[in-house]
Amino acid sequence: MNLEPVIQNLVFGLFVGGLYGIAAVGLSLAFGVQKVLNVAHGSLIMLGGYVSFWIFTWYGIDPFLAIFITAPLLFAFGVALHLGLFRFVTRLGEEDRIKNSLLISFGLTLILENVAIKLWTADERAVTTSYAGDGLTIEGIAFPYTRVASLIVAAICVFALYAFLNRTFAGKAIRATSEDWEAASLMGINVQRTYVIAFAIGTALAGIAGALVSVSYLIAPGIGLTWTLKALVVVVLAGMGSILGAFAAGILLGLAEALSIYLVGAAYREVVGLVLFVLVLLVRPQGLFGRR
Repeated sequence: MNLEPVIQNLVFGLFVGGLYGIAAVGLSLAFGVQKVLNVAHGSLIMLGGYVSFWIFTWYGIDPFLAIFITAPLLFAFGVALHLGLFRFVTRLGEEDRIKNSLLISFGLTLILENVAIKLWTADERAVTTSYAGDGLTIEGIAFPYTRVASLIVAAICVFALYAFLNRTFAGKAIRATSEDWEAASLMGINVQRTYVIAFAIGTALAGIAGALVSVSYLIAPGIGLTWTLKALVVVVLAGMGSILGAFAAGILLGLAEALSIYLVGAAYREVVGLVLFVLVLLVRPQGLFGRR
């Protein structure tokens, strides 16, 4: 058996998994800290993709450099979303938070999608750089520059977030609030401000994910729900409480999808994530990396 096509598929699965990971980390952070289920997360990824596309189209700024513009813009947008919508949800009990945030964010998804169609039409767009078709070939295995760079940028962002959560006062405040917001409040932590910071960081990560997606995939107003589903599957696989676990689970999903082409056929590739989703819920509800 010729293993070269299998290895090549696994390599591309690794690259795709990196995108799944960075897409899921922001959603995991918001849900872990606030118990807010933001199903509009995929639409924020879509928005980040469009921001990156227009920065590249209008000003010719490389999409990997445009991240330094996209992330702050989406961070500010996340602050506005939290203060305008989700701030009221966080005052509810945990069970009501999830239900109400689900309804609000689903409505937000429809709004963002329709605004995107109105502003930019439903045409698919992509960022095509001068080096888009270039790459390295090692032992017959192709490593496109854009895919490699996307994986490296995603990994850097995730490890930077991990360091922020563990080394800074604001990061430790976020972790404390996710563990027990009442105890954190008694310790002098401004819980509402912490919620804003966590949600805005999650939105900024969605913007970064969108910028990376725009380099490798087509951007259109309707991609939001697809990426939300992928992020939700990864969050369930990883479990709450592990940022690095979410990134690892994203890579695991990408590799599983790549391998499934040879096991069950390309037609069932998208089903693999849902099967893993159900199996993890049944066997290990806290996730592969989550705490009991």
